[in-house]
Parts: sequence; C-alpha cells; structure tokens
Amino acid sequence: MKIRFLGAAESVTGSCHLITTDNHKFLLDCGQFQGSDEMDELNSNEFEFDPAEIEFLILSHAHIDHSGRIPLLVKRGFKGKIYCTDATADLLNVMLLDSASIHERETEWKNRKNQRAGRPLVEPLYTIKDADEALNYVVPILYNQLIELNESVKVVFNDAGHILGSSITELFITENDEVSKIVYSGDIGVSGRPILRDPTIIKKADYLIMEATYGDRVHQENSDSIEQLIDIVLKTTRRGGNVVIPSFAVGRTQELIFEFNRFYEEHSEYKDELSNIMVYVDSPMAITATEVFKRNVQVFDDETKDYILRGDHPLDFVNLRFTRSTAESVSLNTNTSPKVIISSSGMCEAGRIKHHLKHNLWNPKSSIVFVGYQAKGTLGHSILNGDKKVTIFGEKIHVEAEIYNLEGFSGHADKNGLVDWLAGFKQQPKKIFLVHGEEQSKIALAKEIKDTLGYDCTIINGDTEYTLTKDDVVSVDEMKKELVSPEALSLIKKKISSVHNALESILYNAHLAVGNNNTAEKIAEINNIILELEKSTYNLGSVMSAEPK
Repeated sequence: MKIRFLGAAESVTGSCHLITTDNHKFLLDCGQFQGSDEMDELNSNEFEFDPAEIEFLILSHAHIDHSGRIPLLVKRGFKGKIYCTDATADLLNVMLLDSASIHERETEWKNRKNQRAGRPLVEPLYTIKDADEALNYVVPILYNQLIELNESVKVVFNDAGHILGSSITELFITENDEVSKIVYSGDIGVSGRPILRDPTIIKKADYLIMEATYGDRVHQENSDSIEQLIDIVLKTTRRGGNVVIPSFAVGRTQELIFEFNRFYEEHSEYKDELSNIMVYVDSPMAITATEVFKRNVQVFDDETKDYILRGDHPLDFVNLRFTRSTAESVSLNTNTSPKVIISSSGMCEAGRIKHHLKHNLWNPKSSIVFVGYQAKGTLGHSILNGDKKVTIFGEKIHVEAEIYNLEGFSGHADKNGLVDWLAGFKQQPKKIFLVHGEEQSKIALAKEIKDTLGYDCTIINGDTEYTLTKDDVVSVDEMKKELVSPEALSLIKKKISSVHNALESILYNAHLAVGNNNTAEKIAEINNIILELEKSTYNLGSVMSAEPK
C-alpha cells in the first residue's frame, strides 16, 4: 500500500492524498489551492494521476481548501462516489456552487480585460454546471457508522469538531489477509467551543495523517477573545466607526452569531447602547450555510441543544440582519450608522468582504478583526502582516483602521490541542505524517510531540510518496536514492573480490603455520567462518547485480 501526498504538503491549502493498494486507488480530499497567484495557478495543473482510475473519494469536510477541486476532478474523468458525512453533503451544495460562481465571475472579469488587450480568452476552472454534476456523486454517511466501500476498504467518520459535518476518518484496509488502520485527522477542532461537539479521541492507528495548521502556537483563550471582541465593538462604534470581520462562511460566522446572541442577551447593562448596534451577515453563502446549520441540530453539542429546547435559537437574535442582495450589501457602505459587518471570504480573497475593506481600511475610526487563519499570499495575510498599503480592485488603499487578530475564535486546534488529541492514542502509530501546515508549524509540532509523547513524526514537504509495508514505512524517493549506480556496483564487486583474495591468503598462511592438532582445529573453525563470509559476500554481489523490483 502506498500514500502519496499531493496537496497541503507545503501549506494549508489544496488538501489531497492518494492511497494505492493492490487493487484500488482512492483519494482523501481534493481541495483547492488558495493564496498567492502562484498557488492559484496550481489549481489548473493536470492531476498527478488519472481521475478516471480513482475508485472513490473520502471527504473530511466541506471547506474549499479540502473540497474545492472536486468539480474539476469530475470534469476530467472521475466517476466514482464521494463519501462524506450527511452535514458535509448539505454544505457541499452551498460551497461548491458558490465556488463555481466565483470562478465564473472572475473569468468573465479577466476575459473583459483580455479582450481589451487583445489577449486570448480563458476558461473558468469549473462552472456551476460542473459543480452540479459533481454533487450527483456525493454519498452521505452518518457519524460512527462502519461502512464497507469495497471488499478491502471500510470507513468510519468521527466528529472532528472543526466545522459542521467535519470528520476524523478511520480507514480499515485489507491486503494479503492483513488489516491496516489509517487515521486521517482532517482539520481538528477546538475542545470546549459552542455549537459543535469536541473532537473525537481515537485510540489506535497503524498510520496517522495529521494536520499541523497551528502547530507552532497557542491560541488565546476563547473567552478572552470574546471579551476583546465586545470591547472592540463598543470602542469602535462609540467613535463612529464600523467593525468589519472577514469570516469563513462556514464555521466562524455561525460561532460569531452565537457569541453576539449570548452577549446581547446576557449584558443588560449595555442594553441601550447595544440596541443601536446592528450586526450584519453580508454573505449569501454564509446565510445559506447558517440555514444548513439550523437543519442539522443532531450534530450540535448539548449546550446548543439546550438553547434550542428553551425556545431560543442561538443563531438568531433581534439585532441580527442577513443581507442577500447586492443592493443591500452596497447600502452597508453608504449607511453611516456604526455597525458590525461579518462577511466572507475569510482570507479576503473574494466575495463582498473586499468591498467592505475598500470602504473601511482607510478609516481610522473603523476596526478590522480577523478571526481565522490567513494563508501567505492572501490579502488578509498582507493586512494582518502590517502592510500599510494594499491593492483592492486595482486601487491602492492606505491602511489606517485598527487591525486585530483574535485567534481564540480559530476553528483549528492549537499546538497544545493537537498534542492533547494525539495523547489519546493508547499506543504510538507506526508512522505519523504531518501535513496541512507551513514548514515552521510542522517542525514545531513534531518537536512538541517528540518532547511530550516521545513519538517521532515525518514532516511532509512537497509531492512525496511512501510505501507502507508490514514492518516498515519507506519513502519511494528514498528508495530511488538508494538504488546503486553501475559505477558503484562495479566498485563494490572489486571490493568483494579483494576480500575473497585476502581471506584465501589468510587461510593458506594459517595452514603453513600448523604445529599441532589444536591449531588445526582452530584453523578448521576459521575456515568455516571464511566460507560463510564468502557465501554472504557472494549473495550480496548477486543481489546488487539484480534488477530492482
């Protein structure tokens, strides 16, 4: 069995891992690369495999960096089933169609520029029609069900606590009458957070593929982030500014709604002031995703279920407004009343958030609050990194607004959370592969795991393939490096020949020196040892002369 890491191997986007057994090929995720122009160009590249040969795909969750190239996979020949949780299937209907719409709009914009410049037209990565076609292959599965995918592969989806429907996948793969268990962490959530359940603790795996997004840092406490967010809102609106929150449409947006709801209800001392502060969710996808959340109460944690049983849905409150139309979105930037605007995309690369940043970044009265990961090369990363000028829609915008980063809202477990989750294993996996993280994050997490648990980890960097055997794990690249060149083989044969000659000389001289029977017995023993050595060196030469298999 082989695992080949084809995405999220050097960054946090483009998650895609190919597993090949004696009789089957299948994928874990097929995500879109996000960030710089160079990263975006990777999406159009040919797949490193024939999509038509992939039997099925196992999807950990609906975020675009894990699912965003599925329509392209289908467009290029994949006709297998896409297995995921039922909640993930619901979200895919929202996210893939939205992603396709963005690709179509961006291509239309590029082609208008290309026409004016006399350059050739380009095609979108995929269309809404392609996304619709891909959704026909989705097979929803409930959590904690052992499902037989074929005669040698079984799967169980466990709650990862990252976003609605996210899963930690257990794979049971039979080869040569032996079962190996691979656990794929997907994205691991944060324990003790609202709405979703805590990540499932897994007790055993032969091989573990584990994310490392925040492997080099510890988040501030969520309660501290909530307190800080409210302070920012009050301070900003009091001086007449807006609070703009770039937020992932699925996960962070719903958690923010939950926390604003709780704050508005529980802090009566701010009642008069809060009554004038509206909270707008300005993202059609986030609005639809919130409706999907409301339809999937079965996967909520007990606290959230209690809210609902009391007749108070935690994803709705009196000052909350959802803006679907473009006209409503535009009006938020012409309305001078201080407000909170939650809009996607979370990394500020597309969607309505770019318009709100354009209208608020220059204003020292406003505040921009980041609540999720910002990949290198994204607009969000530039702003958070302290750039004083950024380009939005071709216009240079000077950054004067206050910039905040509240990592306590992150949907990813931090370094401590990742190590705590791994500590739940009853024994060390044979191999732990670290993926989905910048290089420094993976290095830091590997060190923390070694220092805390004593486990060695393999850091994945770039397109790498590993062969999993009964007793060991071997990198295919390392195997290639170890193949002996003809020159080296010739040198080794000469050395073996010289060893033979030296051994024969020793034996001949020993016979000449025989003086008594005891010495003769010793020489006989030496002779047997020499014969064994000769046999070993001869076998070594034969093996090295053979063609590598």
